[in-house]
Amino acid sequence: MSASDQQRLSLRVRLAYPGFTLDVDKDIQLAGVTGLFGPSGGGKSTLLRIIAGLERRAAGQVNFGDEVWQSDTSFMPSYRRPVGYVFQDTRLFPHLTVQGNLQFALARRANDLGVAFDEAVSSMDLQPLLHRHVDALSGGERQRVAIARTLLTNPRLLLLDEPMAALDVGRKREILPYIEALQKRFGIPAIYVSHAVNEMARLADNVIVLEGGRITAFGPAADILNREDMQLSASPFDAVTVMEVRVVEHMRALHLTRVDHQGQFITVPMMAGTTEGETARLLVRAGDVVIATEEPRGLSVRNMLIGNLLSISPLQNSAFATVSVDVGGAVIKAQLTHQAVTELGLVTGSRVIALIKAASFDRNL
Repeated sequence: MSASDQQRLSLRVRLAYPGFTLDVDKDIQLAGVTGLFGPSGGGKSTLLRIIAGLERRAAGQVNFGDEVWQSDTSFMPSYRRPVGYVFQDTRLFPHLTVQGNLQFALARRANDLGVAFDEAVSSMDLQPLLHRHVDALSGGERQRVAIARTLLTNPRLLLLDEPMAALDVGRKREILPYIEALQKRFGIPAIYVSHAVNEMARLADNVIVLEGGRITAFGPAADILNREDMQLSASPFDAVTVMEVRVVEHMRALHLTRVDHQGQFITVPMMAGTTEGETARLLVRAGDVVIATEEPRGLSVRNMLIGNLLSISPLQNSAFATVSVDVGGAVIKAQLTHQAVTELGLVTGSRVIALIKAASFDRNL
């Protein structure tokens, strides 16, 4: 059997509650981080619990490679599935130190294969915390301990159920680089649950959209998150674009990173953890984009991307319209007033310039 077959997750599952039914029939080739994305109440955590073997009421089949984890005639309990589950609330043992929590996981695994203790500690930068009790840790620190403990169980699949949902923006900024580095360091396929588009844009290689208990889309993260119909349930000012860029250089004295998007260059706040030549993603919010018909002068904005205007979509009962601009294959959206659209003489097909403040990217976690 090929390595790729060993990372195929086959789901044929159904679970009905009063007023809600989860019904999933999908083969998922796990590679890197697969984002499980969608609105609250769509069934994301329920599906994760089924995969982990924590939900016996579900009917159907779950296969991981050639292993049958669940069928109409068998059920592999959660402790036998090679799955590492990171919960939103961490579920650490409060009576133990950080080291005690980690050693508990190490002692329970079947063999000495897999992530070593020192490697797990190093990956989450836990050495200074080992002798502290978990109730003395911040939310971000507790989540780092929870991830390290999960790594020590020697999982073949990581399940992360909204691990940053309970954290404030500062703690999210603290922990995100650690989660981002997991794939590069350990290569364990992961399913990451969130309803935050910025987390999907930064972490996910592929995205599954789960709405109303059913999968409505699946594909590369940039393709899925840039789809027009992904914005229908959001405020118009939450409309976003995901741009694939190449890191050109880190301007360390200025705390900036220069990136290339299809031959056009922009600068963003320092992208720590990336190397020159590496591909990365940027999230661009419609409310952060200004449109010009000619190159402006005397502005502090330095990021100017030339593109072609694709569409102008008026927002009902609003002073605004969503303007979409094709910039090297990325469709950047902007929110303009109808007055601005008229006075600028904007029409589809025209050449325009999208202006984006570097500071806009600093809010993208």
